[in-house]
Amino acid sequence: MDLNRRHLIQAATAITVGAIAGRSYGQTRPLTFLATADWGMSGSATQHEIGATMGDFAARLDSQFMVAVGDNFYGAGVQSVTDPHWKNEFEDVYNAPSLQKPWYAVMGNHDYGGVPQAQIDYSRVSHRWTMPARYFTKSVTTRDGAAVDMFFLDTTPLLSGYHTGEADQPIKVNSRYEDRAIQLRWLEVALAASKAPWKLAFGHHPVYSGGQHGDTREMVAEVRPLFEKYGVQMFAFGHDHDLQHIDRGGLTYIGTGAGAATREVKAVEGTRFCAATGGFTAYSLTRDRLSIDFISHDGALLHTAVVPRVRA
Repeated sequence: MDLNRRHLIQAATAITVGAIAGRSYGQTRPLTFLATADWGMSGSATQHEIGATMGDFAARLDSQFMVAVGDNFYGAGVQSVTDPHWKNEFEDVYNAPSLQKPWYAVMGNHDYGGVPQAQIDYSRVSHRWTMPARYFTKSVTTRDGAAVDMFFLDTTPLLSGYHTGEADQPIKVNSRYEDRAIQLRWLEVALAASKAPWKLAFGHHPVYSGGQHGDTREMVAEVRPLFEKYGVQMFAFGHDHDLQHIDRGGLTYIGTGAGAATREVKAVEGTRFCAATGGFTAYSLTRDRLSIDFISHDGALLHTAVVPRVRA
């Protein structure tokens, strides 16, 4: 990257982080983390720029971890834990010291084009890549003592289109062996058991979206009702290569699929913000409030979503 452009990005990042850090959170600093999706595009120049900006933000905000919401490796996942994609699209891009924290990851449809198990297995050889299973939960605590339960979904097997002739053969073969009913039952049991005041969910495919793919029928019909029934406050997704904030049905939906490339996006019911701009999302969480900042590839603050713990 051109040195002058790098300095401009660092300056923009400093201004944006200053504005975020200047918010009033009382006496407690928030828990912070970053999220991205649809990022593994051969270590492209855009991906490198966004990765560098993420590194700057993670350092200045003291981010505790990262979330990767699928399509981690284009065009067809990885074949093993030694696949060159790991170095080219992950290790050599997100190499800032501030990004050497846990990366909680789920798979997207492109990841199912390779060997899905290899992404789980990489957790055993990496000090930061964290995918203990195809779907899992993680519990954290805000700095002011509120419990947060995070639910990571494996959405590809939930969509019927990936089990039929509509999908590429490897995706069809790899996804058909994952029992969708078992995952849906797991999700309901896990949500019902959660006593945490904050419930945040992550998965590759959207529920609602104004992007190229639009709403996901199975997510609307089968996952959304569980989110609403058990009080999930936010669901972050990728798949559509854009940034989105949608408030609908008492939930906040966050599109963060602009990690390497973008596509056209439009406003739909409940849209508060959308942009076909490369970037990522930054999360600041306290006992009472979740702030989600949409950050462009060059470090500018595009939009902020504020999610209360309990909606009025």
